[in-house]
This record gives sequence, structure tokens and C-alpha cells, in this order.
Amino acid sequence: MTTPFSQREDVKKLLEISSGLHSEGGDVRFKKIMHRLVSDICHLIDEFDITPEEFWQAANYLHTLGGRQEAALLAAGLGLEHYLDLREDAREAEAGFGGGTPRTIEGPLYVANAPLSDGYARMDDGRDQGRVMWLHGQVKDTGGTPLAGAVVDIWHANTLGNYSFFDQSQSEYNLRRRVKTDAEGRYAVRSIVPSGYGCPPDGPTQALLDRLGRHGNRPAHIHFFISAPGHKHLTTQINLNGDQYLWDDFAFATRDELIADPVEVTDPQISARRDLPHPHTEIAFDFVLAPAAQPQEEQRIHRLRALQA
Repeated sequence: MTTPFSQREDVKKLLEISSGLHSEGGDVRFKKIMHRLVSDICHLIDEFDITPEEFWQAANYLHTLGGRQEAALLAAGLGLEHYLDLREDAREAEAGFGGGTPRTIEGPLYVANAPLSDGYARMDDGRDQGRVMWLHGQVKDTGGTPLAGAVVDIWHANTLGNYSFFDQSQSEYNLRRRVKTDAEGRYAVRSIVPSGYGCPPDGPTQALLDRLGRHGNRPAHIHFFISAPGHKHLTTQINLNGDQYLWDDFAFATRDELIADPVEVTDPQISARRDLPHPHTEIAFDFVLAPAAQPQEEQRIHRLRALQA
């Protein structure tokens, strides 16, 4: 066909009707989005001569993706979650609202309502024989003033790369804690050094990555939500320096400013002062929160999360 089939007038009319463009009621913006989406799909079918069998294979893939609850994982793996971060960075820079610790992806493995402590918390339940980690730092505003009472919400994987709640072998809220900063804006936790991990090898995300010739591995990392009244909510994570996938993260989360250096503590007095085994690994990381221009900026974005009302 010299003219793409999707450009026929009867097909254009079909897609306009199916998207509700000629119907009363409904959401006008949503109609336009759906019309663009179905039109682009039809254009794609034309351009690559997609067969009916291939189309239904794609539809069945979506069934599998939803059944395994990997849609958010795939969004990260295709760079879409990172794209949203980059777009927000650009919007803020254009508006002159930059500053603060960089954001990066949340990922799909947060669990709401972890235990809340003041200043310090132990995150692990003692059953994983991983390397003991002392993670600490300070939360400040863009002027350098410490933020007392900021909430540092932390979650990370165990030494097998698994997260509690999703891994039923772990205890409730293992390696998940919220810590309120002290009067100097400081937080500290005892935990274990996390391991990196890969996508479920039998899952739809890895199946798609295989077709793209890509791996599904992530470097060792630690997730954070940081919040304080009057400041923008920060969603970020730090990657641990030295990991083989540090600059080859399938989820594109690594950023220059978010790399932490694990340090081996060799001074027994420091271990004793922290009441930790000797030696242990120390990771120090400070956060800077930007001021919120609107009240809604103090809250994390709305998306489906485990145990979140």
C-alpha cells in the first residue's frame, strides 16, 4: 500500500470514535491521549507490518506482565521512570527551582509504614550474616541549615538481593525503617551491606530484556524517601561504589552525585562507640532538601505501593 492503511479516512474515523472524540461527557484530555495512543499503535502496525499473531502475542504479554505485577519493574527497565526524573529536573531548572540532592527512581519495592524511630534504628533482624553496615548522615536545607525532625525512610535488599514483604522468608519490615533526624539533622542506622540483584529470570521483564539483548541487573543500592515540612519530598537512592554494575544499571538509576563509598572501619574504638562488631562497613551520606513552592511538593507522588492506604 502506498498510503499507510492507518491513514485511510474510514480508519481515522474509527479511531476518533473509539477514543470518544465525538462523544459527550468523559475527560477531554484523556480522550486526546487515548486517540494519540491508539493512532500510534496503528501506525506502528503499518510501519513494521505487524501480523495479527504478533499483535495478540503482545496482548498476552501484557496479561503476563500484570499477573506477575512487573509493570513498574518494566517501566524502570525501559528507562521510562528515569525519563520522568530527567523531565522533572529540566522543568525545575527552567523554572529556576533547582538545588538539593538529585532525585532518582523509586522502583517497585517500597512498603509503607515501616517502624519509626528517633535519630537511630537497627534495620536488620540479625538473621542475615551479611557484613554489618553503619549508615549515617545529615539532612540540611539548601542554605546549609540542619533539618531537625526530617523523616528519613530507608529500604534495601538483603545479601541475596531480596526485599522483605515480597520475600516471605524475611521478617516483617526487615531492612526497612523510618528515622526522624535529631536536633542537628542527623540520622543513623545499623544494618547489613546490601547486594545487587537481577530481574526474576523467569519473569516477563527479563524475557523482554532478553529480546533486546540486555541484562536485568542492578548494582547494590539503598533507597530513600526524605521529607520535612516546607521542603520538597525527595525520592532517591544511593549506589555503592565498586559494584560491577554501578554504571551498567538496567534501571538507569545511577547518578554521579548519588554514589556512596563504603569504608572499612578498622579502629576498634569507633566500633565500640557504635556498639558494633569490629570491623564493620561505614557509609556516610548527607541529603539536601530544596524548598517547596507548593504544598503538594512536600508529598510523594501517588502510585500503587504495598500496604499504603
